[in-house]
Amino acid sequence: MPERKPRADATRNREAVLAAADMLFARCGSPEAVTMADIAAAAGVGKATLFRGFGDRTGLIHALYEMRLAPIRLAVEEGPPPLGPTTPPLERVPALLDAVLCFKIDNRHLALALEGTGGDSPYAAEHYERWHSTLQAALEQIPGLADSDFTAHALLAATRADLVEHLVGQQRMTREQMRTQLAAFTVRALEARVPLDRTTWTDVERHQ
Repeated sequence: MPERKPRADATRNREAVLAAADMLFARCGSPEAVTMADIAAAAGVGKATLFRGFGDRTGLIHALYEMRLAPIRLAVEEGPPPLGPTTPPLERVPALLDAVLCFKIDNRHLALALEGTGGDSPYAAEHYERWHSTLQAALEQIPGLADSDFTAHALLAATRADLVEHLVGQQRMTREQMRTQLAAFTVRALEARVPLDRTTWTDVERHQ
């Protein structure tokens, strides 16, 4: 049987709920302060509509996160350099981390809410596994680099939402300061594991 299309009113409700949740998370001081009741009221729907459409608060947060992340994911999977798959790995790895960092700076309350729904381990979350596998695949293309699995975990740790919130929200570090420091850290981390001459690393840094 052909797949049934969502009813028009269900589609409108879903869009209204995501827009309302987007607004509330952007304005909130703490992700925990945003409740399903708040979102339902802002969207003009009943709470039952939220639970039917998203299952629970975690499902709603995932849907909103994926909606915001979709353009970046498309660029990573199919786009041109520096994020796309044809980018040389020494350029792509810092670009991927920069994209994660910028996304979390721009959506840090939402990212905090999502990382707080990881259950037993945030590392088991689908979004984390996807970033890790993409980064690991790029690292595996760098000749001479060992332990790509661990290196991917270690580099992604520098983009955790709680660290971003601490540095941006508490220590008032600017976006460009964070990007510059992450890029420098990434080059140092890779330089320690890959036997390339300094000229090569200077060329990599120039592209950041």
